[in-house]
Amino acid sequence: MTPPGSRILLTGATGFIGAHVLRRLLADERVQVAAFLRTTSDAWRIRDLAHRVQRIDGDLRQIAAAESAVAAFAPDTVLHLAWTGVTNTFRNDPQQIDNVEATVNLVRLSHRIGVRHWIGLGSQAEYGPHEGPLREDTPTHPTTLYGITKLSACMLAQHLCATANIRFAWLRLFSAYGPMDDPSWMIPYLTLRLLRHERPALTAGRQRWDYVHVEDAAEAVCRVAATGQATGIFNLGSGRTATIREIVERIRDLVDPVAELGFGEVPYRPDQVMHLEADITKLTTATAWTPQTSLDEGLRRTVDWYRQWHAGRTREPRGD
Repeated sequence: MTPPGSRILLTGATGFIGAHVLRRLLADERVQVAAFLRTTSDAWRIRDLAHRVQRIDGDLRQIAAAESAVAAFAPDTVLHLAWTGVTNTFRNDPQQIDNVEATVNLVRLSHRIGVRHWIGLGSQAEYGPHEGPLREDTPTHPTTLYGITKLSACMLAQHLCATANIRFAWLRLFSAYGPMDDPSWMIPYLTLRLLRHERPALTAGRQRWDYVHVEDAAEAVCRVAATGQATGIFNLGSGRTATIREIVERIRDLVDPVAELGFGEVPYRPDQVMHLEADITKLTTATAWTPQTSLDEGLRRTVDWYRQWHAGRTREPRGD
């Protein structure tokens, strides 16, 4: 019997997290990966890896059309990272509901073809606003359709996997950052504005959030895939917080220490979450994973990547 994670079907490989997970998986020569992709997916993040991955074209909402190709690959593990509408613009878009159908279809297919391990990527948005560190048993009160559908997908996948005797794990990701991120998120948005010598408009920055570097997040996903006893729901963050103001000022100092910052020029959203902090004890206990990248080091590497893009040495970042 092959160990968990030897033959992996990966969805969402062209996205921010998925691209880094794919790179981490391919660093292990014992692992074979098939990427389940829509024909319209922009593969710029993984274009250099195309020759090392089996591509299976399909749509998770119409998965029957790709079932024979997936079955022929015969994955022992599914990593489900695909999700349509991850940016703030789409957090209450009714199309979020389509992601639930896609998740259920993938679990059902996994059962039909004999998958033994099923791991999905959730979100801190499943919890909704809370004060203090969030544990996996913290009550869930999502306030956005994005959070509601992530939670729904989690609950349905967990039930279906239990019925089918498939190991289930779900990682609730907090704020990830790093190279190749969607430029609409705060860290790349700010970095690009400063590199263009533009004055960014910002909130007052009193939010205290948990940021985890994307390479640490990718390592955590792969650890869970490879750890057969890792089951249930796990928080995936750094376990540490910093204020948005502190993060913004660190980025400013890396790009241009004298640049002006427009703190307080943007009002908080009515549903603004002021405190996001992950208790990662359960994940660390199950997999021995701990984040390795400090915020200072992670921001430096992120700014360096966007600086190279700005100088024309890498392709322009795009949305997922």
